[in-house]
Amino acid sequence: MTSNPELQFSPYRQTRAIFASDPAQARGRKILQPSKSERSPFQRDKDRIIHSSAFRRLKGKTQVFVAHEGDYYRTRLTHSLEVAQIARSIARVLGLDEDLAECLALAHDMGHPPFGHSGENALAEAMAPYGGFDHNAQTLRIVEHLESRYAEFDGLNLTWETLEGIAKHNGPLIVKDGDEDNLPWALKALDNWQGLELRTFAGPEAQVAALADDIAYNNHDIDDGLRSGLITVEEVEQVPLLKQAFSSVRRRFPGISEDRMIHEAVRDLIGYMVSDVLEETRKRLTEHDPQSAQDIRELNRPVVAFSDGFREKEKPLRKFLFDNLYRHYKVNRMMGQASRTVSELFDLFINDPDILPTELRRQCNGAHTPETARIICDHIAGMTDSFAIAEHRKLFTAAGYLSTY
Repeated sequence: MTSNPELQFSPYRQTRAIFASDPAQARGRKILQPSKSERSPFQRDKDRIIHSSAFRRLKGKTQVFVAHEGDYYRTRLTHSLEVAQIARSIARVLGLDEDLAECLALAHDMGHPPFGHSGENALAEAMAPYGGFDHNAQTLRIVEHLESRYAEFDGLNLTWETLEGIAKHNGPLIVKDGDEDNLPWALKALDNWQGLELRTFAGPEAQVAALADDIAYNNHDIDDGLRSGLITVEEVEQVPLLKQAFSSVRRRFPGISEDRMIHEAVRDLIGYMVSDVLEETRKRLTEHDPQSAQDIRELNRPVVAFSDGFREKEKPLRKFLFDNLYRHYKVNRMMGQASRTVSELFDLFINDPDILPTELRRQCNGAHTPETARIICDHIAGMTDSFAIAEHRKLFTAAGYLSTY
C-alpha cells in the first residue's frame, strides 16, 4: 500500500487563528440557555438550522431551474450544502471556526421564497406598500420569530455571531446617513437590531460563507446550464476563464467524455477560485494584522476577498451567464410563470384573507392591512415551488379546486 499524500497536506493541522471567532467567547443568546452539551454554541446553532422546517423546505425551492423540472438540477438545499462544504474548507485553512462558517453557509438562503429571484422580485413588488421583502432579512425573521419548535421561545434563539452573519451576508447595511431609514422591515422588526452593529463588516466566518456562496453558484450554474442543454461547451469556451479550464482538462485527459469533462472543468474552477480567495485573504491579513474577530469587523474593507485580478476575469463569466442562461427564453418563460404565480397568490390573499388556512386567517385583521400583508408574505415565502404551483392551480381553476374534495 502506498503512503497517502493527502496526509501531508498542512491545512489539516491548522490551529485556531487569533482572529477567529472563539465559541468560548460567544456573545450569547437572547434567551439564556445553560447547556451541559459538549457541542460548542456554534455547533448548536448549526444543528438548530439543520433541524428547522425552513431548512428542510429548501429541497423544493428553485436555484435556477424550477425544482420540478428535474431531479438533477440544484435546489436551494443542495446549493446550501455545497456552499457549506466550500466555506468549511476555506475556514479550516485559515484557522477560523469551521462550525460557524458552516452554520452561516447553511442558513444563508433560508428566507428565499419559491422560484428563486423571480419569486423574490414578485414578492418584493407585492410587499412594496407594506414594508417590502428581502430574503436575507426574511432569514432573520425565520430564525427569530417564525420557527416554532421550542417550548421556551419562538425562533431558534441563535447566538449573536450567527445572527450578525445572517444580517450582514452582503456586508455592512448602514454605510451612509439615511441607510438606517431604508433597512428591510423584517430586520428593523427585530428586538435590539441596532445591537447587530450594522455599520461594520461581519466577522471572518461570515465573510467566508459569503465568498463560498459566490464560488458555488457561479460554478454550479455553469454545470446545470450545460447539462440542461441551454448552453453548450462551445459557447462557454467563448469566456476566457472557462476556455482555460476546459482546455486544461482536454490536455490532461484526451478523449474524455463531455460529462466527465464538464465535471473536471467545474472542479478545477472551484479550486482556482478557492485558491484565489486564500491568497488574497492572506495578503490582507498580513497587511492589517488583526488580533481578533472584532478587529476584522472594524476594518474599512472585507478581509476575505477575491483578488482584483480575479474580479476582472469574472466579469465576462457573469455577463455570459446573465445573457445566455439566466435570460435564456426557456428560463424567461419558466420564471415569468413563476412570477405570475407568486403575484396572483398574493393579490388573491390580500383581497380575501378569509381563504387563508385557518391558523393564518385568525392572525389577520382585515384585507389590505400591513399586518395581514406580512402574514401572507411569510406564508408565500415559506412555500416550495411545487406547493405554490399546486396552491395556484387549486385556487385559480375549477378543476384544481374540485380535485381537492
